[in-house]
Amino acid sequence: MPKNWIAAFLKCTAISIVLVVAGCGIPAAERTGARPDERPLVLTTFSVLADLTRAVAGDHVRVESITKVGTEIHGYEPTPSDLIRAQDADLILDNGLGLERWFERFVLSVDAPHVVLSEGVEPVDIRSGKYSGLPNPHAWMSPRAAQTYVDNIVEALSDLDPAHSREYAVNGEELKNELRVLLKELQDAFADSDATPALVTCEGAFSYLARDAGIQEAFIWPVNSDNEGTPRQIRDVISFVEDNRVPTVFCESTVNPSAQQQVARSTGADLAGPLYVDSLSGADGPVPTFLELLRHDIDLIVEGLAP
Repeated sequence: MPKNWIAAFLKCTAISIVLVVAGCGIPAAERTGARPDERPLVLTTFSVLADLTRAVAGDHVRVESITKVGTEIHGYEPTPSDLIRAQDADLILDNGLGLERWFERFVLSVDAPHVVLSEGVEPVDIRSGKYSGLPNPHAWMSPRAAQTYVDNIVEALSDLDPAHSREYAVNGEELKNELRVLLKELQDAFADSDATPALVTCEGAFSYLARDAGIQEAFIWPVNSDNEGTPRQIRDVISFVEDNRVPTVFCESTVNPSAQQQVARSTGADLAGPLYVDSLSGADGPVPTFLELLRHDIDLIVEGLAP
């Protein structure tokens, strides 16, 4: 397949859209009576980043997520409609740390500034599996590291829209204050533990949060992939739970919990959750915003593990 297939596809599609939508040379917005939204368009790779960006941006920019709520983002495949929509973006924000491997070829087709929101976070390396030694990508799950994300969003929006930079800075500081409150609550919950508690999950998505809390971490698989919950992985986690007398284990909303159910049955540990990581819920779900996602997860973890 030619290397420039994306550009060729977009060019052909754009011509088709112009022919169908423009109709006699009249813009679609004029024909329908709709007023075009002239605010800058900021595109993020998944819903968590979109919500963080909206919290900083207020009403001054449009923020959209490439992936929908509930999508498993590790192996996402961009669609033609994603590529077309991205051509209108004024700014694209992604997580980085190897999370959106599909995004590298996606961004090549988009002529817009690109900012990596994890830039400046001290990474935690993955310690097992085929990704061993690479940075764990789930840094947004740390109330401390998420403050770096906020700083990067403030800077990116201020560069895009300098007229509202002061408001972005104020909104960012308010968001960071809320993250500081969550961080203190998390740390205080485990400050008086005689033994070091252990957070056991399906995916190793909580390394940064565990670092914040000063607790151990174990998981069945390090990163969501096609080979999840092998017999050996399950046996290793069963041994860890038994050796460390872990009272509660957890699984995430976007993966099959059957492997962790086996761990719970074999050890007598409770299975709590789901925890939310890669995606928010819908507006009527338990975690419609990023702060509610962190609050939900921290409350569940503290209830299951704190002394």
